[in-house]
Amino acid sequence: MTESLEGKVIAVTGAGSGIGRALALNMAARGAVLALADMDAAGLAETKALLGNRPASITTLDVTDTPALAAWVASAVTDFGRLDGIINNAGLSVVAPFADCPRDDFNRVMDVNFTGVVEGCRAALPHIRSAAAKDGVGWVVNISSVFGMMGYPTQSAYNASKYAVRGLTEAMHLELAVTDPAVCVIRVHPGGIKTNVAKNSKRIALLPGQDPNADFAAEFEKAAKTTPEQAAEVIVQGMIRRQHRVLIGPDARFIDWMVRLFPVTYFKRIGSFLGRGD
Repeated sequence: MTESLEGKVIAVTGAGSGIGRALALNMAARGAVLALADMDAAGLAETKALLGNRPASITTLDVTDTPALAAWVASAVTDFGRLDGIINNAGLSVVAPFADCPRDDFNRVMDVNFTGVVEGCRAALPHIRSAAAKDGVGWVVNISSVFGMMGYPTQSAYNASKYAVRGLTEAMHLELAVTDPAVCVIRVHPGGIKTNVAKNSKRIALLPGQDPNADFAAEFEKAAKTTPEQAAEVIVQGMIRRQHRVLIGPDARFIDWMVRLFPVTYFKRIGSFLGRGD
């Protein structure tokens, strides 16, 4: 089954740059109506300018502000008369081994990457269920990561948040398949994407033996295999085809297989692929 996005109202968090912006442009070109949110007001305004006269609203908010997040969803329904889907895309990361990661930094990652997704789903789902009951389709799209499939040193907070998104989304898919089969719930696992997530990561501490002078953002940018535009196209195709699990990039597909084949020793095997010797 394939679906059209023409006239569908889709809410997107983290729309001020990266995958969120690319999703907005891609879906707008397909006739979607957009409610866009980001805490970066300048980036969000730039996204709106790139959309030209295509129908879209923009709201500056932090997804950890639950009342503001709920109000944004409600305003989208008020502005456009319905809500057909939400893409929970906002995220951030910190670099630190768990033992060296301050509680506030760990909790901030969890609040943005997981609780923001939970509350986005909570606010949007009643409206999406209503729209799907009328028109036969609705979407809940949650962006996890390849780090929601494998552990990675110095990324305990990010790992925890993305595994949590994966578990939440799998459970929602199974539940809504029974109660609301017209609502398509999708978990997305991007590999390395050329976005600002790595560049903007807060670097707190490293493991013994790691080069303190290494430019991890530059290394990530070099290793990233996929552009935000390519990622957005894969996600949108997943929505159109009603897929429930979307892998983005050759690295994501490789990691998926390695974790399946070698559930205990995968990191030793993947390490060389990722440019690590340990």
